[in-house]
Amino acid sequence: MWPFSTGAQVRVAVIDSGTDSRHPQLTGRVTSGFDALRGAPGGDVDCVSHGTAVASIIAAARQEGVGFHGLAPDATIVPIRVSERNANENAGTAGATVTGAVFAQAIVRAVDDGADVINMSVTLYRPDPDVERAVRYAVANDVVLVAAAGNQHQDGTRPDPVPYPAGYDGVIGVGAIDQNGTRIRQSQVGSYVDIVAPGGAVVAATRLIGHTVYDGTSFATPMVSATAALIRAAEPGLSAKEVTRRILSTADPARGDAARGYGSGVVNPYRAVTERLTTAKPVAQPPLPEVPHDAAAQARADRWATFGRLALWIGLGLAAIAVGVAVLAALLPRGRRTRWRATRPSAPPPARTQIDEPEEVFFRVPSSTPRG
Repeated sequence: MWPFSTGAQVRVAVIDSGTDSRHPQLTGRVTSGFDALRGAPGGDVDCVSHGTAVASIIAAARQEGVGFHGLAPDATIVPIRVSERNANENAGTAGATVTGAVFAQAIVRAVDDGADVINMSVTLYRPDPDVERAVRYAVANDVVLVAAAGNQHQDGTRPDPVPYPAGYDGVIGVGAIDQNGTRIRQSQVGSYVDIVAPGGAVVAATRLIGHTVYDGTSFATPMVSATAALIRAAEPGLSAKEVTRRILSTADPARGDAARGYGSGVVNPYRAVTERLTTAKPVAQPPLPEVPHDAAAQARADRWATFGRLALWIGLGLAAIAVGVAVLAALLPRGRRTRWRATRPSAPPPARTQIDEPEEVFFRVPSSTPRG
């Protein structure tokens, strides 16, 4: 994919908790941005790592010895700070967080700062007229809007709450799947889910330095935003609507359909960058067939697993017996010699008396001198 596009010269606004520009893989890729909480420049700081992680999935640079880097590593991040909390923290957590007015201001500011794509991994759960007007403003200015579908799935007990801005027209709503392609438990289900992307056990950067593993639709969303950046870099002449259509039409089949929270399928950046579309309407791919459950095969696998555990314990027991026998074999002869009585170590033999032998010169008789 990267031989075709790396996201160069595309500006991606990340509306989040800020983006730490000091991280080694983000240095030189993050503008100063805007702090919508304070109404002043300075979106390039992050107190909780959420926005930094999102930005790194989009544009982290390759680094020697580090296996992780962004999907569009040459894109430019425009951080718009709207929260001092992690997106998953509850309302009682300390720190300012996003309101409808702040969110709307952030979207307008991102558009005015020249963003080609806007990533919104922060979610509101009530419609807001200011935010809706800001979304329409961005759509009118040909900006691709991508938003998280939210992490409040109710497991069928009641309908999931509608997330915004994902619930507005013109916004790509993104759900999350795990390593097996299955929707993660908290990823919401609804008509606002247009596509899914990896969002379970996702590696991403933390503030300052280092990496950790994240879960949630917040981290699936930048996968789609980065794909939009790749398309816009490869084909600058495409409109935002055409980019959106390309992303949805080239999605791979998922393990479920839209009614189960998978939207059009799983985002495929390579296909989105390299394939071309006809003028016909997108055709949703059928979901992947369910793998049939073979009860007999599962029973055999369970039996073999039981036998394996049993053999392991038998082997450990035999090894312990062998060690015990070896210890006894070493101790029995000594015990018989001492008649199983405790003995003290024998005293060392006395030192031999040293006698100084006189030297030979002592016995030598001096010879007489002859008389003349």
